[in-house]
Amino acid sequence: MQKQLNYMKAHTYETQSTITPEKALEFLKEGNQRFVNNLKANRDLLEQVNATREGQWPFAVVLSCIDSRTSAELIFDQGLGDVFSIRIAGNFVNQDILGSMEFGCNVAGSKLIVVLGHTKCGALKGGLDAAQIEGLGMDNLNHLINHFNPIINEVIEENEERSSKNSSLLERLNHQNVKNAIEDIRKQSSTLRNLEKEGKIKIVGANYDVETGAVSWL
Repeated sequence: MQKQLNYMKAHTYETQSTITPEKALEFLKEGNQRFVNNLKANRDLLEQVNATREGQWPFAVVLSCIDSRTSAELIFDQGLGDVFSIRIAGNFVNQDILGSMEFGCNVAGSKLIVVLGHTKCGALKGGLDAAQIEGLGMDNLNHLINHFNPIINEVIEENEERSSKNSSLLERLNHQNVKNAIEDIRKQSSTLRNLEKEGKIKIVGANYDVETGAVSWL
């Protein structure tokens, strides 16, 4: 039988306003620990639907990959109304995503931005194998995977094999991609940069291991 923890309710304006960026990060760390240990906070999801019908007060924004194994709500054991979840293959930043983050933090009051990469990322593998992918003739997918070329050039070593089979290169690319996304957030959004400088939010990077379920914080 699955072990149940304390009953958790949806966040309200009052509870969100008392959460610091550090506390928001702790909520996610605790949630992932529950996930890894196959525990789950006890929630009445229909009650949370009712509690959030007039509004939402998420405490964090999570940018993750579209990979079906990387659902932020599951990985961090969160309920309805707890996190803004932004997903794009390869968890990188563009103007629309930045706008979504600005809404989440500066309008809706979230205290934390997490850029969540993951091991064995298919989008990053596609970037490494771009020559083969481009031969398939999918114009929009080609545009997406070419986004990673500058980052690949940052991390690849002289005479190193550029291939998704090169696990060391793939993992270095994964970590650098997260770091670059964080840099892009700070450089390209004065709103989020100023919120972080004022201590109102934190911007952090993390990596999800698809083999263990554990999140490591970069």
